[in-house]
Amino acid sequence: MVSVDTLEDNTKFAQMHEADFPIMADPDKTAAEAYGVLGRRGFANRWTFYIGPDGTILDIDKAVKTATAGEDMAAKLGALGVRKRM
Repeated sequence: MVSVDTLEDNTKFAQMHEADFPIMADPDKTAAEAYGVLGRRGFANRWTFYIGPDGTILDIDKAVKTATAGEDMAAKLGALGVRKRM
């Protein structure tokens, strides 16, 4: 996950939500600009990029719904043939 928030804000968010995945801080918005997700007011659009092991972008979800994002991601990963970890 990449966020344009600061490292401190991302750390607080991760601790508050007990996140078990890395969150990259991108406060200067370099990564957001490179992926084309910056909106007009400098906020990043909430898009999900599915990136294969070789670094190619397999799919982009530009209609992320926060209420169902986890389930939507799991379904997309299944459709892309990514196996569940046990």
